[in-house]
Formats: sequence, structure tokens, C-alpha cells
Amino acid sequence: MNTVDAVRVLETALICAQQPLTVRELRVLFDDELGADTIRELLDQLRVTWTPRGVELVQVASGWRFQSRPEMREFLDRLRPEKPPRYTRATLETLAIIAYRQPCTRGDMEDIRGVTISSQIIKQLEDRGWIEVIGYREAVGRPALFATTRQFLDDLGLSSLDELPALDGSVSPMIDQLQGALAIEEEAAALALAGEAGETPPQGVQDEPDAGPGDGFELTSPPSPPAADPQADGDEEEDAQGDEPPRPS
Repeated sequence: MNTVDAVRVLETALICAQQPLTVRELRVLFDDELGADTIRELLDQLRVTWTPRGVELVQVASGWRFQSRPEMREFLDRLRPEKPPRYTRATLETLAIIAYRQPCTRGDMEDIRGVTISSQIIKQLEDRGWIEVIGYREAVGRPALFATTRQFLDDLGLSSLDELPALDGSVSPMIDQLQGALAIEEEAAALALAGEAGETPPQGVQDEPDAGPGDGFELTSPPSPPAADPQADGDEEEDAQGDEPPRPS
């Protein structure tokens, strides 16, 4: 098989695939007659071919996939003007802490945020497939150690944690990026699933309004303890349901 035909096979497989494909999986297309290095060279050629188009070939944590370019999203949104699902700032702050400080315990997260983290937030992130328990710390109570998953990287369009933006102390820019990127990816996933089933995609669950006073915390130094008034911190209002005492870290 010549190079042109091989690239066509790869292009067809990637366009038709429901999930990202790894180099190992792509080699199966050719009965392993092509080596991994050759496959990567062909993928680079294919990526260059699609450069002037509205769709790009990218490598994420789970493999290679085609996706729309960021500048095309404002036009694609017109096909489905409904608002994408949003997550509370408390949820995104917790996710950002895990992403930058993993592996970390729930107690570590609470020390950084300065408030008790609701079990519902942890469960929401686990159910979405963005975090998982990878072990237990050898400490009193053996608290669970949380880390992000490949699904988290895929939804952000990243191939590794090294591609996360650098922090300058505050994670506010990271929170904004997470909200936008994850909402877009979740909406795209809902559209894809609805297309397969021939149904109208369900609306995402709308979380409570973002907290204000708790915005802009820093990972470099934990914030001061919250005021005695439970309404002093908007995050405490979000986390009020299912509050639990901080766990040992």
C-alpha cells in the first residue's frame, strides 16, 4: 500500500471513530504491517493536510481524533443556541486543585480552599469521569488520594498534564478556561450521543450561581479561615448541603 492510500485509510478511520484512536489501534488497520513510527509520520502528514480547514487532527491523552477548531465554535453554536451546562465555581476550583496538586486528599483541597468540600462535588466529578481514586495516604484514617483521568485531558483537548497552563498564583484564569472548554466538550458529546440515538440531546443540569467572595484563591498559599458567618463565603453556601468535617490529610 502506498502512502496516499495509507493516509486515506487513517483519515477514514479517524473520521468515523466514536472515540480517539491510539497508534496501536491504527496499526490494526494495516495488519501491523506499518510500524508505530510510520503511523505517526502519516498522522503528521494528515494533520498538515487539514491545516487550512475548519476541522483539525489533534492528539489527546486517549489517542488521535478530529475536532472543530476553536474559531469555528461561535458558528456551530448557532445550530444549537441553548446554553451549555455550567458548573459551580466551587466544583471547578476543586477540579483545578486536583489537576495541579495531584495526587491530593480531600483534606488537602479543604486546606487550600479554606472551606469544607461537599461530598456531592467529589461525586459529581467522579461521575463525570474527570477524577478518580488512585490510592490511599498512609496517615490517620488512610484518606483517599484523588487524581485526574484521561477523560479530563480528552475533554480539555490535552495530551498530558504538562500542557496545563502555568499558574501565576491565582487559578482564576484556569477556572474560566475549565468552564468554557468542559462545557463545549460536554455539549459536543451530548450532540454526538443524541445523533446516534436519533433523539434531542437533554439539557445539562444547571448548577447554583457561581460564588463571588471565594473567587481568586491561590494555590501557593492557603487562604485565611472563613468567617464565622456561614453566609460570608459564597462557596460555603454552595457546599452547605452535605457538609462534613475536614478529613485528615
